[in-house]
Amino acid sequence: MPTSKSASSTFKILLVDDHAVFRDGLARIIGQEKDLVICGEASDGVEALDLVPRLKPDLVIVDITLEGMTGIDLIDTLRKRYPDLRILVLSMHKESLYAQRALRSGANGYIMKRESGKKLLTAIRQILSGKTYISEELNNVILDNLSGQGRNSGPASVDRLSDRELEVFRLIGQGYGTRQMADHFHVSMKTIESYRERIRAKLNLESTFELVQHAIHWTFGKSES
Repeated sequence: MPTSKSASSTFKILLVDDHAVFRDGLARIIGQEKDLVICGEASDGVEALDLVPRLKPDLVIVDITLEGMTGIDLIDTLRKRYPDLRILVLSMHKESLYAQRALRSGANGYIMKRESGKKLLTAIRQILSGKTYISEELNNVILDNLSGQGRNSGPASVDRLSDRELEVFRLIGQGYGTRQMADHFHVSMKTIESYRERIRAKLNLESTFELVQHAIHWTFGKSES
C-alpha cells in the first residue's frame, strides 16, 4: 500500500490516456516532484492491464475516453484484480456525468483536465495518503443525493443507462456512425445496433431520429467543458 512507504520514498505512477501530447505534458508536471515518478504510459486499457503487473505502480491515472475498453471498464477491472491499487480519473468530462460512475467502479478520485497542475498534485498526494479526492461541488451533490434532496442535473432517464450505453449515447451525440463506434469499441456493428436499441427503449424515444436529436442536445448541452 502507498501509505506504508517512508517519507523519503518515491511513488510510481502509470499514465493511461490516448493522447500522447497530453501524456507528455502530464509527465513533465509530475516528474518535477521529487517523491513522484512516471513508471510507464499506456494509450488504452489493454496496454494498461499489461503494464500494471509488470511495473507495479502505486497509482494509475486514467482518462474516461479510451478506445476499445472505456476508462470505467478499466477501473472496474483494475479494482477487481488489484484491490490496493490507487486510481485517479483525470478527464475532460464534467464530474456530473462520470464521477459517481467512476467512484462506484472503484476509482479513488476524480479531477477534470481543466484544473491546474497544483490541484492535480494535491489530488495525487491525497489519494496516495489513502484518502478520496473529489471537488467540493461533487461532494455537495453526493451529500444532497444521500439526504434525498438532490436534483438531477440532466435528463433523469440518462441515469438508467449502463456505463457502456452512456458512452455509446455520447458518441451518437458527437456524430459517430454505427461503423465508427464499432471500430472505436472493437465490437461488431450488430452489437452497436443492440446498444442503440436498448438506449432508445430506456429513454422512451420513439425513433432513431429522436435518439440522435436527444443525444446531440444532451452531449453538447451537458458533457463538454
